[in-house]
Amino acid sequence: EINRTPPKTQAALLEAMQEKMVSAGGEDFALEPPFFVLATQNPLEQEGTYALPEAQLDRFMFKINVSYPSEQEEIGIMRSVTGSGGGILQEVLGKQDILALQDLVTRVPVADHIFQYVAAFVRATRPGEENSPGFIKDFVSWGCGPRACLNLITGAKARAILHGRFNASLEDVQALALPVMRHRMGLNFAAQSEGVDSDHVIGRLLEEIPSDKALYESQAATA
Repeated sequence: EINRTPPKTQAALLEAMQEKMVSAGGEDFALEPPFFVLATQNPLEQEGTYALPEAQLDRFMFKINVSYPSEQEEIGIMRSVTGSGGGILQEVLGKQDILALQDLVTRVPVADHIFQYVAAFVRATRPGEENSPGFIKDFVSWGCGPRACLNLITGAKARAILHGRFNASLEDVQALALPVMRHRMGLNFAAQSEGVDSDHVIGRLLEEIPSDKALYESQAATA
């Protein structure tokens, strides 16, 4: 549980995530790719936890809310954990397989109007932007930074491949808006008092930000 680690440990983790290296005894040690971090936190229990700095949260590509398992999943857990066989791990992908897939994702083409949509969508989360919606100015203290744009595009490329396509679509971007953006914005007291969370804000943006390809193509033509 990452929010149970003290600030000094969090700072060391941030260095690893940011620089892809760790420092120990005055020496720097590079972290060999593929390197990525998976972390958990319990949102229900706050005693003895440390708040994560915004810079560290921004380094995570996704924040995925995990609910209770389904009935069949729960039955499977009982069979697996209480049985005599024990869990047997089998390799699914090797190192070179992962590196090859990461390289493949970078090669997926993205149309210009999708770049423009992502820029408009992310910039709309910032209350200081002239064209951000009124509810953003009412409820948001700070919006998403440029990493939200980068991760929306990268995630859309990966999702396209997982769905057997070699081009990213607006649907791919919109499907990943919540996990990519929910941890990258800060809500103010007004939002908290009215029970508005980041998922609600992102959901409204999905409804209000135009996704018409022709609109962005016409804007590009007149720019």
